[in-house]
Amino acid sequence: MKEFIKQARYRLMIFLAVFGPATITAVSDDDGAGVATYSLAGAKFGYSILFILFVVTFLLAITQEMGVRIALVTRKGLGDLIRERYGIILSVVVFFILFIANLGTIVSNFAALKATFQMFGLPVAPFLFLSVAFSIIIVSKGNYEVNQKIFLLAVVLYFSYVISAFKAKPDWSLAFKSLVVPTGIKLSKEFIFASIAVLGTTITPWGQFFVHSFVLDKKLSVDKLKFTQFETYFGALFTDFFSFFMIVATASTLFVHNIPLTSGEQAALAIKPFAGELAGFLFGFGIINAALMGIIIISLTTAYAFAEFFGYEGSLDAPFQKGRLFYGIFIFQVVAAALIVLLPFVSLFKIVFITQAMNGFLLPLIFFFLLKITNNKDLMGQHVNSKIYNYFAIISSVIIIISSLFVLISSFL
Repeated sequence: MKEFIKQARYRLMIFLAVFGPATITAVSDDDGAGVATYSLAGAKFGYSILFILFVVTFLLAITQEMGVRIALVTRKGLGDLIRERYGIILSVVVFFILFIANLGTIVSNFAALKATFQMFGLPVAPFLFLSVAFSIIIVSKGNYEVNQKIFLLAVVLYFSYVISAFKAKPDWSLAFKSLVVPTGIKLSKEFIFASIAVLGTTITPWGQFFVHSFVLDKKLSVDKLKFTQFETYFGALFTDFFSFFMIVATASTLFVHNIPLTSGEQAALAIKPFAGELAGFLFGFGIINAALMGIIIISLTTAYAFAEFFGYEGSLDAPFQKGRLFYGIFIFQVVAAALIVLLPFVSLFKIVFITQAMNGFLLPLIFFFLLKITNNKDLMGQHVNSKIYNYFAIISSVIIIISSLFVLISSFL
């Protein structure tokens, strides 16, 4: 018994040492735009949309595990591998699409911040400036360890959605039943679009790039692969744990009372009459936290990708003088996105439209790369996909690709 406890403690210590990258990546998919998507889906379709979330959790776990495994085994980022195996021209095309799509997503998160500041009666321009300054300072002045601690603190703050959902007094038996059994689903064009939106906001091209790069920046070795894989599955479960409570909070208040939403930020105000002031405040606070986390991590993704695609220094442990391009691209994205949101003549709807279209185009390509690399024995050695795992990975990728193409085609139609 004593030996068992000793082994368990040893494994726990290793797990805590590797913990961070996969969980942070997965939870950051619940950014400001993600919160809006879950809120709108819960308000429109109630508990029935929860079954889609259950399926998406498996898809997220499988696809992100492939990314983590590639990073640990090859010791290279996804951008490095694409450049080395498919050439500089394709690398430039992929980076350009990723850059524009990421900028659009960052703009969406700043728009969520702007709307939430207005909701709380705060002056928009000064608070957006503070958000920009906060983002730049923690990334440019802090090293990897400091940034990981800040990101993990942001993850903890997502529990505001859990409290908000409990305050709404939902039908827990129906919620948990709907999560694992299709309950009350009425197939329609709107439900299909909502399901794909839930999938698309959870599994993103930038998420695949970030998990590669952040794992490498933590400097983990391949002998920690099993622990990192476990963290990847935990991270997928954890992110949709929070998504579950976001949907429950709006399903148990707005859907039940047939109150429509036109934007996700409205949910914080709309649930107050049914769940109380505290629930509304916590929901709004959660949006600010999620949007800030999305802004920083998606901007970092672009900086990491640039460094990998074009062979520059790209690490949070690199001093500013040595990583000027890395930090410069990060700062440019944050500042540019904030300025775009402040422009009164800019159509945020068009920006979201273009972002969705580009992500819909890029995601199939990313999963093509993931499957090719994880089945390449020269690169992966004994860590290639097993036959059974490959079936799951291929099925997952096909579902995601079909959904992405559906969004891409329907966006133009």
